Amino acid sequence: MKLIIIIFGSEKRFLYLFDKVINKLKLKYMFKGHPKGLYVASLANMGERFGFYTMYAIMVLYIQAKFGFDPKTTGWIWGGFLFAVYFLPLIGGIVADRLLGYDRTVFLGIIIMFIGYILLFIPGTGLAAILFALFVIALGTGFFKGNLQAIVGNLYDDPKYSPLRDSAFNIFYMCINIGAFFAPSAARAMNNWILGKVGFTYNQEIPALAHKFLNGDLGVSEKLSQLATAQGAGNMDLAAFCNKYIASLSESYNYGFGVAAISIIVSLLIYIGFKRHISHAGGSVKVPSKNVAADTNQTLLTAEQVKNRIIALLLVFFVVIFFWMSFHQNGLTMTFFARDYTASKVSSFTYIFFNLNSFLPLILAAIGLLILLSKSDKIFKIIGAAMLIGGPIVSYFVYKGFPSENGILPQDFQQFNPLFIVLLTPVVIAIFAALRKKGKEPSAPKKIGIGMIITAIAFMVLFFVSVGLKSPKELDNQVSDVLVSPYWLIGTYLILTIAELFLSPMGISFVSKVAPPQYKGLMQGGWLAATSIGNLLVGVMGFFWAFVPLYAFWAILIVCCLLSATFIFTILKRLERATK
Repeated sequence: MKLIIIIFGSEKRFLYLFDKVINKLKLKYMFKGHPKGLYVASLANMGERFGFYTMYAIMVLYIQAKFGFDPKTTGWIWGGFLFAVYFLPLIGGIVADRLLGYDRTVFLGIIIMFIGYILLFIPGTGLAAILFALFVIALGTGFFKGNLQAIVGNLYDDPKYSPLRDSAFNIFYMCINIGAFFAPSAARAMNNWILGKVGFTYNQEIPALAHKFLNGDLGVSEKLSQLATAQGAGNMDLAAFCNKYIASLSESYNYGFGVAAISIIVSLLIYIGFKRHISHAGGSVKVPSKNVAADTNQTLLTAEQVKNRIIALLLVFFVVIFFWMSFHQNGLTMTFFARDYTASKVSSFTYIFFNLNSFLPLILAAIGLLILLSKSDKIFKIIGAAMLIGGPIVSYFVYKGFPSENGILPQDFQQFNPLFIVLLTPVVIAIFAALRKKGKEPSAPKKIGIGMIITAIAFMVLFFVSVGLKSPKELDNQVSDVLVSPYWLIGTYLILTIAELFLSPMGISFVSKVAPPQYKGLMQGGWLAATSIGNLLVGVMGFFWAFVPLYAFWAILIVCCLLSATFIFTILKRLERATK
């Protein structure tokens, strides 16, 4: 807050300039008319999500590197953690609805999350301490996540803002992914820094082989010796090399968790500094009687209407279980696929998209093009032209400094989903806005059904590229001898992102619109609880990963998504009635 005042003179001037820039860029279809509280909530959420996705990008790699767990055990730990992350908002919603109100519960959640990330930051901790830290993070997220969404929904209960509700949650969701976009790069930087301090570089094969050797499997000695020599440790005792590499790699992940803790502090400062813009939406709802409740237009809902709305929400919750079971494979089996089946060395051209120094200028160039195509003032068109011309030039000079072959890490792929979210959100909003003007915009439940079909299409990409590849069981924790192009995974992330934009922000908006006022925190928690069940099933899918052919694994996900889409279209009219 003090820094903002020093730079801009006052908080009021900062907000004025922010609004002016948005208007000058002519992003009115997306940003115009929203309350300032939306930006406060979105920026606070951005900081928290940066921390979460920094941890998200590396946690399964950390668990396997530190303890040598197989995919099944790792999957159960990861799935259990994600279950807690998305189930505990149900508890957080009850606490907010009945005791503390949304704003104080969100504040408490931020403090608890910070403690959890600090615990993960401490090097050398055992499994019990790590599991406790994950629970603490999940508990803090439970108090924070659903209730911040409820606050955003409350901002749009005012009839003045109500028509902008879907757009608001798209903006809110976009800010989540701006934070998530930079997270894998932060984790990568910590990996390279800590490993580099002891003269090592990342190699995906070493952790599993090192644990095998330390557990008495001498059959991996020759391969491990070759890898140790490549790391400049050919003269080191093999057991000492294994212990040192595992310890150094684990410490690099610890520092990634430290970055997450810092981002939580930033989120806290934003939330406290601008809290007055959301305080009016932060209290729990007081219901006039137990039989009726005011909806967003201040009319009364009968007990029967309340019941119908809750049933409609529960049906949607059932469907999204299977979306999140599929989508959150990005933190588990898709990360395994990136590590074990995808080329870890790429050409200098491909590396442009994995290196922020070369990729960000191209993104800025794309923004510059949008400015030029808009009806901006002359000064902004000059800025846009400079970005459009300068971006590729900067990217080219960075690209010229790349060697012909460049290493990438498994977690690097996780930057593409949030990037696509940020780039595609304005496009999706514009399309829905155009359809709305023509009276043809799909309802939120229909968008969710379409999203499930698109999710199935995304996994069809991995299905076809996996035909003929060895199963994970056949690999036995080794890297495949046939490695596919990174563009297969990038393409999958692109299609999954489109599905996510049809489903996730629309689902949150649907819950905000349909939930009876006295159950808003609870129903937002219910949405996240459904997500948690899907995440628990992520761990179940980790079991299948180890026992079925690779193509069959993706086929299971495809079938689940198509069945879910079929179900939601069969109950579509009932769901649409609940929104009226």
